[in-house]
Amino acid sequence: MKRQFLMLLLIGVLLALPLQARHTEPFHGLKFDALPTLWDEAIPLGNGIIGNLIWEKEGRLRIALDRADLWDLRPVKEFESPDYSYQFVCDQVINKKDVSKVQALIDDRSRKDCAPTKIPVGAIEFPISQLGKVKAVQLDVQTAVCTITWECGATASFFTDAVSGMGYFRFTNLPEALSVELETPRYEDNGSEVQKVVAPRTHLLTRLGYKNGKITRRNNQIVYRQKAYGKVAYEVALQWDTPQPDVLEGKYCITTQGTWYSEKEQASELLKTSAKDFDTALAGHLDWWKAYWEKSQIDLPDKTLEHQWYMEMYKFGAASRKNAPPICLQAVWTADNGQTPPWRGDFHSDLNTQLSYWPGYVANHLEESEVFTDWLWKIKENGEVFTRRFFGVEGLNIPCIATLEGKAIGGWSPYSHQPTTSGWLAQSFYLQWKYSADRTFLEERAYPWVKEVARYFENVSVKDKNGKRKLPLSTSPEINDNTLQAWFTQTTNYDLANIRFTYTAAAEMAAALGLAEEADHWKQQLEEWPAFATDATGLTIAPNYPLSESHRHFSHMLAFHPFGLLDVSQGTETERLIKRSIHHAEEMGTSLWVGYSYAWLANMKARVADGDGAARALHIFIKAFCAPNSFHLNGDQLKKGYSSFDYRPFTLEGNFACASAIQEMLLQSHTGVIRIFPALPESWEQASFHGLRARGAFIIDADYDGGRVQKVVIRSEKGGTLKVLNPFTGKVEERSTQPGDIIELNG
Repeated sequence: MKRQFLMLLLIGVLLALPLQARHTEPFHGLKFDALPTLWDEAIPLGNGIIGNLIWEKEGRLRIALDRADLWDLRPVKEFESPDYSYQFVCDQVINKKDVSKVQALIDDRSRKDCAPTKIPVGAIEFPISQLGKVKAVQLDVQTAVCTITWECGATASFFTDAVSGMGYFRFTNLPEALSVELETPRYEDNGSEVQKVVAPRTHLLTRLGYKNGKITRRNNQIVYRQKAYGKVAYEVALQWDTPQPDVLEGKYCITTQGTWYSEKEQASELLKTSAKDFDTALAGHLDWWKAYWEKSQIDLPDKTLEHQWYMEMYKFGAASRKNAPPICLQAVWTADNGQTPPWRGDFHSDLNTQLSYWPGYVANHLEESEVFTDWLWKIKENGEVFTRRFFGVEGLNIPCIATLEGKAIGGWSPYSHQPTTSGWLAQSFYLQWKYSADRTFLEERAYPWVKEVARYFENVSVKDKNGKRKLPLSTSPEINDNTLQAWFTQTTNYDLANIRFTYTAAAEMAAALGLAEEADHWKQQLEEWPAFATDATGLTIAPNYPLSESHRHFSHMLAFHPFGLLDVSQGTETERLIKRSIHHAEEMGTSLWVGYSYAWLANMKARVADGDGAARALHIFIKAFCAPNSFHLNGDQLKKGYSSFDYRPFTLEGNFACASAIQEMLLQSHTGVIRIFPALPESWEQASFHGLRARGAFIIDADYDGGRVQKVVIRSEKGGTLKVLNPFTGKVEERSTQPGDIIELNG
């Protein structure tokens, strides 16, 4: 007993110590002197399939529970209408110049029906008033463990196991026994309080029409079973023990039925057969996160940016895991407020899903990045059905606003049924291939997916009077919102960028596979599309349609970033066009920007080697658009004029775009030439990174000190041709490499 107590004490002390007491590097994580009292400022934990938010609600410590694949997947009956087609939309917009029927068919239903939607699980609660005042709350991102200490000496530790998929908690030094409760969502009115929908966008859970689930309590165990729509159901199992009078420890599990990611066993069975105690589970959990952080690290003189990068990459590791769904709007942190999440917590692919995976490639987390292409491959068949049904052609275009199964939800029709969504999604396959140099992935996944997108563009397009291809109807997210003017009869630069990128990538992929005839076909298709529309302002929204007001979405500059179809390396004329376009977007003002606008701008600034501009945009994003827990809240939380929006819906794409921008400042390889420290602010005297990845599967370490590069080490993972701008000679060097070769560049 004494030995066990000493072990418990040692682990408790270890978890309570700041990171710098355990390691030499600085602490990265969260430190508060009180528990958060808002769900979107909570401490986030996750393992890709299960997510937790730790916060205080009405005097109770709360562990909000979420499961990534828990969805209401009811079909949209309006989409069975014979009018549900691209042709119908074209007729209404072009011929009748009236979108009222389109809105009635596609848009209006999303204001009346809150499903399909992601749904919350519930929460574990502990009444903690007896513990008195909290002394410290800490999340160590290196270990993914949250530790809370009270002035009375009590300590609590929480982690969402990276290995087993279960959650664990332990309280020590308790002055008296602590009870454990499971709060379940209220899907039915309990009769004592009538819930009313006060606004169309208020999505109360009672609107889903479920019956409340069944709760079974036995000794120190609670099992909750809840039926959702159709075949979907979920189970929560929670058990705890008091191995000593002042210790409480427990674990919990969440499983689903009826989804692509459901386990064969239910939570209660998994909990019963799991032999792992807190210490055993913690050891495996720490090993996983140790290996994750060994992949890459950065050291910056700007500790605000360094801290944010570690927070973002922590959230990336917590939210994206193999054999789990990819990152949706809130990933594994669905709103813990008795409602369905903002924008249904769905998969928005007019930028949200794409930006969420921007940092994974360079940060050398390809396994986590591949989660997105795994899902895109999984929904491919449903996407092809949608393409035939709505667009009336063969090929592949994924619904821009989609469910877990990749099926259309609806919403603003110019964007929910956007005609080139899959072009941007195709880049995810391209990047996964280019950064991994994995030929098998190219042959079995990347090219087959991209080829179908290219085939769709060939089939859906028509030729104008000049013999150039165009879309019958085009859009540019989210220009002119949901009006008739949101539709363009000339192909927008956004759609054109998606199309031109797809053909460029398809040709490159086919050539790499030795499919010369197919490569030539895609090159020919590319030639049939027009050049990008420009004027004195730079890249325009569409031909003769410049950006004329502040706008949150830089859709018209997609060809520059992220696609790199236009790049400053292509000559003075292109460089001027790009810089003019960025300047004009800034000149229009930031009143209608949101948080991700600043993070995206920072990426573009880095691409034009403006390190100071990138850092400035990132600092605004961090201080004005992020909660204390680092969650991106969309609106200007400082109300300092960075945006006219001061609301706080939580989404993640801005967070991950922020991490990407920091990496773009340190390493770039999008042109095929590796550039080391291409966009550092002038005031930075030192910086370093370890393990960042360049295209071609090159792993790079680099040091910058005294205002100059000191050392670069490049490891060739797969072999192949290395092209690098040698920072010591200022010249591009090219050399052949074999797998495992190490190349050192020194001054």
